[in-house]
Amino acid sequence: MTFRAIIADDEPYLARYLSDELKKAWPELEIAATLGNGVDAAKSIDALEPDIAFLDIQMPGLTGLEVAQGIEGKTLCVFVTAYDEFALRAFDEGAIDYLVKPVNAARLEKTVARLKAQLTSATSSDSSPSTDALAATLQKLLANGLPKSANGAAAGFLRYVRAHERNAKGEHVLQIDVNEVMYFDAADKYTCVVLPQSEKLLRTSVSELEEQLDPMLFQRIHRSTLVNLKFVHSTRRDESGRMFVKIKDHPRELPVSRAYHEAFARM
Repeated sequence: MTFRAIIADDEPYLARYLSDELKKAWPELEIAATLGNGVDAAKSIDALEPDIAFLDIQMPGLTGLEVAQGIEGKTLCVFVTAYDEFALRAFDEGAIDYLVKPVNAARLEKTVARLKAQLTSATSSDSSPSTDALAATLQKLLANGLPKSANGAAAGFLRYVRAHERNAKGEHVLQIDVNEVMYFDAADKYTCVVLPQSEKLLRTSVSELEEQLDPMLFQRIHRSTLVNLKFVHSTRRDESGRMFVKIKDHPRELPVSRAYHEAFARM
């Protein structure tokens, strides 16, 4: 049986080296894609559903841990890192396996053997963490200080929005970190920026914001609403099938247009 893998590493030379070493250790393995950042890696995993993802822990956009956190299928993860303490913690906490740069041929052979055993054993329940267990492990690792992408936003995407505020001293321009925004909501000729403790107004439309914000962080749920996924507490359907999103520590439920139901169907 042929299995497929992707490699994600922002250092092209090391990505090629790992690919060459994998060809020696596992000639039958198909390298379906090689990516240079975490955002592209996440998109590739969603599109290709590879059997294995070799993920550099520290990458632009999203780290390997953040990419793994978003995997919903059966893709097995191998973390690749130049920092041994990070790799050891990930492995000890239940990740499928890890490799330390530069990749050692003997260590890679052990990883290949583990992966083959995982992929060919349909009944084994204790040789690999379940999807839920791995997700819980990754959340713990991220909470304990393993590297996160800078400001939670991928390179090239909007990191701050500017809101205008007028008081007795004149008009002020506020610089707001998008990570602090719970959601954006269209309001007449403006867009309302909803923060945990306040609301501000922008002169930028929701559509324009959607084009500039990291889609791994913000999701359109309605023609007038963009939500920050890290603030989503839960979803609810009423008797007629309409869906609503509950925002953490916020009294309002936000309606989800039917066109966007699928994005939240698994939450």
